[in-house]
Amino acid sequence: MRAESFPRQHRLRRRSEFRAVQERGRKVHTAHFLLFTLDGTPGETRFGITASRKVGSAVVRNRLKRYLREVFRRHRDEFPRDKSLVVLVKHAAAELDAQAVTAEILRASRRL
Repeated sequence: MRAESFPRQHRLRRRSEFRAVQERGRKVHTAHFLLFTLDGTPGETRFGITASRKVGSAVVRNRLKRYLREVFRRHRDEFPRDKSLVVLVKHAAAELDAQAVTAEILRASRRL
């Protein structure tokens, strides 16, 4: 059984890390998200989320971020290995539920 935790070493935490992935990474557009990926440290996939105030209130943004972290945590094997991944939430994502977020992100991850 694989551990489904989301430890600190799997998170992007610094602004410089987010900027590097967004500026130099490959982009994949979806209806509600924009995914960026860049080669990262060997052996681990790192994940970060960006949701501006244009998406909605803090409640809406935090709910979407929880959904995205859960998708990454539960389906880590379906994301590219040894990459840094940033998900930018578009304002249209505010009305999505957990199942819709999961389906859209997993579909986009296959295109990475």
